[in-house]
Amino acid sequence: MTAKSHIRQFRYYDFVMAAYVCILLCSNLIGPAKETSIQVPLFGTVTFLAGVLFFPISYIFGDILTEVYGYGRDRRVVWAGFGALAFASVMAAVVVHLPPSEGSMASQTAVEAVFGNTPRIVVASIVAFLCGTFVNSYVLAKMKIWTQGRWLWTRIVGSTLCGELLDSVIFYSVAFYGRMPQSHLIAIMFTQYALKSGWEFLATPITYRVVAFLKKAENEDYYDTDTNFTPFSLKA
Repeated sequence: MTAKSHIRQFRYYDFVMAAYVCILLCSNLIGPAKETSIQVPLFGTVTFLAGVLFFPISYIFGDILTEVYGYGRDRRVVWAGFGALAFASVMAAVVVHLPPSEGSMASQTAVEAVFGNTPRIVVASIVAFLCGTFVNSYVLAKMKIWTQGRWLWTRIVGSTLCGELLDSVIFYSVAFYGRMPQSHLIAIMFTQYALKSGWEFLATPITYRVVAFLKKAENEDYYDTDTNFTPFSLKA
């Protein structure tokens, strides 16, 4: 039997990967272009970047991938997302800096406003994504072993709190430290952290359903007992 025949084929893994990368790109390219404010009972006016409503969905997919397919296969998806983000950032920079034609001069300002992120913000976004996502997957994989596969909600909550915290701290520190008062920076950082974590907690029942469906459909419930958790690998 050849080595190739040992490679496990899954019905839905590729679709989950495509959805993950799509959500990651959209939340990083479309969401940051708009800052919004809403009235929240007991808290008053809460201001946040619109992308916070959608970026946590990528963490939900990360939980699903690690829980069903294992850390190694989730790691491949994370690097696919990294490649997509890196290419989108380079493409956005090239498009913004190309000289506009005479007929498109009026739209250049709008293009710069939407896609003209500074290199500092781009680096902050990509580094925060990598670190937060890998921590999220690592914590979930380890907790699955510790709990012997029970109490899925503890893994979802625990991994989210760790991953989203690291993501928020890295992104706002790298992107905005020194550009705004420190007290304001900390307030925004933890407001975003609370919103992103709360969003994913609310989606826990959906995560349960998707995980149960995929485990049954794929006949897979992976435990990372012998996994090499280095992030610098594409091995499944």
